[in-house]
Amino acid sequence: MDELKPMHNPPHPGEFICDVYLEPFGVSGRALAAQLGIAASTLSRVLSGSSRVTPEMALRLSKALGRSAESWLSMQDAHDLWRARQRIDLDGVGRLDVAAVP
Repeated sequence: MDELKPMHNPPHPGEFICDVYLEPFGVSGRALAAQLGIAASTLSRVLSGSSRVTPEMALRLSKALGRSAESWLSMQDAHDLWRARQRIDLDGVGRLDVAAVP
């Protein structure tokens, strides 16, 4: 089964938030954090890419920014998977032949 071609270097959701929602409209991270009901430092970690978007954060982002929670989690997963592909060597991993398993 062929895999779909992975996206080249998908952005972290924090980068996307900065590029699409904050910078073009002159909105600060503090203002968005207040709308999300979280500490500015918590959002700062997401915006800088040092923290992941969790399901709870995805729900908050969905309500505040209008995209679905699933889209935020999907964006995070795409970013994480791309990064994992860059650092994990799969040469030693074989395919399990389930037809041969009793």
